[in-house]
Amino acid sequence: MSDNKHHSDEENYFDDGQPEDGSEIVSKSELKRQSEELQKLGEDLVNLSAAHLATIPMDEELEDSVMLARNINRKKDGFRRQLQFIGKLMRSRDVSDIEAAMARLTHQHQAQNAAFHALEKAREDVINHGDDGIQRLMEEYPQLDRQKLRQFHRQIKKEREKNGPPKAFRELFQYLKEMIHEE
Repeated sequence: MSDNKHHSDEENYFDDGQPEDGSEIVSKSELKRQSEELQKLGEDLVNLSAAHLATIPMDEELEDSVMLARNINRKKDGFRRQLQFIGKLMRSRDVSDIEAAMARLTHQHQAQNAAFHALEKAREDVINHGDDGIQRLMEEYPQLDRQKLRQFHRQIKKEREKNGPPKAFRELFQYLKEMIHEE
């Protein structure tokens, strides 16, 4: 019996390093990293266009601070201090909605870039591969007009031979954008 009692007493002496309220201890370096991340998020907010900034859910105090930072000369010390203040404000808030809105904007931007590059690739296929490129494009996008694509191919070839302005080159891009985007 005395062994069991002794063993129970020993368990009371061990501390797992966690506070009694069940929360985790966060190191100073972790707190600093989190603070820097929030300050970076604040800087990203300041750098958004007005239209994109309007889509971010913020309370009035945070929004006012971001708007003030947008009006401060970025080369001045006041701008750096304002970013630090925005970071401080964000530490006392749940920023998950702000982070989600920023992620949506980033995803939207990446999707637009991918679509743009796909259109450029389609245009290059028509220009560089002629009928073979047009055929591949028609298989993927049957709504395109084969004759129109051939006409663009011939016009672009003539423009390049004469070193003329790339009018048909731009028109082909616009045509592809209209026709493929409708899909």
